[in-house]
Amino acid sequence: MKVKTIAEIGINHNGSIEIAKRLIDASVLAGFDYVKFQKRNPDVCVPEHQKSIMRDTPWGRITYLEYKYKLEFGKKEYDVIDAYCKEKGIGWFASVWDKDSVDFMCQYNDISKIPSALITDTELCEYAREKFSKLLISTGMSTQKEIDVAIQASKPDVVFHTNSTYPSPISELNLNYINWLQECDYGSQTPGFDVGYSGHEYGLTPTFAAVALGVTWVERHVTLARTMWGSDQMASVEPIGMMKLINGIRDIESALGSVGPREVLGSELSKRKSLRGN
Repeated sequence: MKVKTIAEIGINHNGSIEIAKRLIDASVLAGFDYVKFQKRNPDVCVPEHQKSIMRDTPWGRITYLEYKYKLEFGKKEYDVIDAYCKEKGIGWFASVWDKDSVDFMCQYNDISKIPSALITDTELCEYAREKFSKLLISTGMSTQKEIDVAIQASKPDVVFHTNSTYPSPISELNLNYINWLQECDYGSQTPGFDVGYSGHEYGLTPTFAAVALGVTWVERHVTLARTMWGSDQMASVEPIGMMKLINGIRDIESALGSVGPREVLGSELSKRKSLRGN
């Protein structure tokens, strides 16, 4: 099975549709299957005690709520993104952070994701499951009990293993959890799911290892430059790295081959004849 790849633009566009387009272009050039954004209703998602906190931003010193609105795309911008992705031939969708965002994104796509931060919101999981034909979830910063409840509520099509630290310490990635997820059986009430990997670490090696372990979906945050403003930029992959990532994934897929007894491969036949005479 070909690994599905997601370039998470998230909020790395910093509220600029032009930056978003450049990131879409880079994702198309690299060969990703999807780009992904994040959709929130800041009035719902920002805790009351944080809304009025002042923050220094590229738009000046403003409240945290104002800052969140600066990062948020609305219908005008998503209409442009929808048309642009169709023109470029790449799929797109968004993580949804509240019910309002679920309703908003339904007008564009039948696929969405519940981010790690929200999988303990059972109502949101159930609501999103009703609205989207393909639903993905991530498991970061959650206990196994919390993940079990989220899986029962959302009946996801894909469960992503992830560490939610940005960037994630390599020693805490615990890639072997991928094998544990692959062997999970939640019974007939919860259909089986694919297992993916959402990486927030520096470098590409752990993501390549996840592909070798058998994940069928890979997601990485992407950016034009890790030095740009924003909390997610440092854990993101730049355009050259994006191309290396996709090329590496496709090479691993090609190299894995099949499970079974050893056979003499086509490239070995001439060497076998010269060394063995048959």
